[in-house]
Amino acid sequence: MPAPDQASLPNVESLYCDHHRWLQGWLRRTLGNASDAADLAHDTFLRILAAPDHIPEKQAGWHLQEPRAYLTVIARRLVSNFYRRRSLEQAYLDALAALPPARSPSAEQRALVLETLHQVDAMLDSLPAKVRAAFLMAQFEGMGYAAIAAALAVSERTVKRYMAEAMARCILLME
Repeated sequence: MPAPDQASLPNVESLYCDHHRWLQGWLRRTLGNASDAADLAHDTFLRILAAPDHIPEKQAGWHLQEPRAYLTVIARRLVSNFYRRRSLEQAYLDALAALPPARSPSAEQRALVLETLHQVDAMLDSLPAKVRAAFLMAQFEGMGYAAIAAALAVSERTVKRYMAEAMARCILLME
């Protein structure tokens, strides 16, 4: 995580002091779990500190008039990621439960697979919507480029470009 600009810390610090308790309460009501709410409240402020270009006080002429709305937008994205990650983990655990005990992976192997699934999920989430859709159609539905092009209302050449972008991200993930 890049070091935040020291000039921005007082404003982020006041944002934290003034709104952390409120945000954590909002998340607790949203999630129904105090522990997860504390983690996501913490992650919300880490997200702000990790992206100094996006800190409102660093953007010339822009003043944060609705700090709770700003925090809520970030937190909602984190909640969405949290539920998607939890759903992914549950699907994997359900698949494991269907295996005979002799074929069940060790706890270490499970952890490695879950970590990999989270990385793939994050990579897919970072792709533009049409690129992600083209990649998933090709990989999971076995569709050819012509069918994908028709489904997405783009040219086959564009589908090839989408697939190249998705594959490049996969290669980066593997490295």
